[in-house]
Amino acid sequence: MLNFKELSGQQLNEIIDKGIEIKNNPEKYEKELSGKSSALIFQKTSTRTRVAFEVAMTQLGGHALYIDWRTTNFGIATVEDETRYLSRNVDCIMARLLRNADLVKMAASSRVPVINGCDEKYHPSQAVADLMIMKEKKGRLKGTRLVYIGIHNNVCNSLVEGCTKTGVKLTTVTPLHNEPSRDEELLEAARKTGLWETTSDVKAAVRDADFVYTDTWVDMEFFTDPKFAVEKEKRVKLMMPFQVNDELLKGSSAYVMHDMPIHRGYEITGDVVEGSKSIIYEQAENRLHAAKTILLKLLEKY
Repeated sequence: MLNFKELSGQQLNEIIDKGIEIKNNPEKYEKELSGKSSALIFQKTSTRTRVAFEVAMTQLGGHALYIDWRTTNFGIATVEDETRYLSRNVDCIMARLLRNADLVKMAASSRVPVINGCDEKYHPSQAVADLMIMKEKKGRLKGTRLVYIGIHNNVCNSLVEGCTKTGVKLTTVTPLHNEPSRDEELLEAARKTGLWETTSDVKAAVRDADFVYTDTWVDMEFFTDPKFAVEKEKRVKLMMPFQVNDELLKGSSAYVMHDMPIHRGYEITGDVVEGSKSIIYEQAENRLHAAKTILLKLLEKY
């Protein structure tokens, strides 16, 4: 699962429904991955992805091997050679990498399934968790209205793909496109569904939304990087009118979502994070159950 391109809407809905079922009946799946091992490779920092996939393997009866990219030979050998070795020892690989191109090489060289734990283009495991919480809150996905406000980035790509495949009506308010994330093929496929539109009128977009979703304006690896300071300042200035705050949400009954990590005072205010319509932490909790359903699907347990 590098993205959702190989999945039909029916298959993606099946994964989401199974994730909710696993969440509600965890004891039924305690032995499903007994004797199985998953390599978790991290080139990028992580809280939720690491915790979710490591705990998921444990709770499913398997074993997770955490691998910091810097402590391996991935940096001095080819991705293909290292993957050919690694995939002879484990049943699944989850990789959180800086470059999608390296993930594609990894998948092509692996004997076992490879899961994208986030790269600069896509974040499918996050989108599965997002779609799960939306279905839990509304009872359905088809016809549900989601507004994404922020930079058009990897998270946005996976939401565009996931929403249009499951019948969610998605409006994106994205004044800036993160160029490394650009995927015109994905966007063209989404346009053809009629379920995705983009606008600069953030007030109008939010008015009838069921869910309002925001994300960081600066990728996590650059947020505290002095070399990115000028670009960060430029983005903050451009994006501040699109902050998710009480004023923007006035009169709205929408649930508020954020994939975390949160930069309070930037893309969202603390009051909204802690507000009664915030489902941010429930959304984040679903990363565990999303990891379980993805692992079980790829290891052919349903």
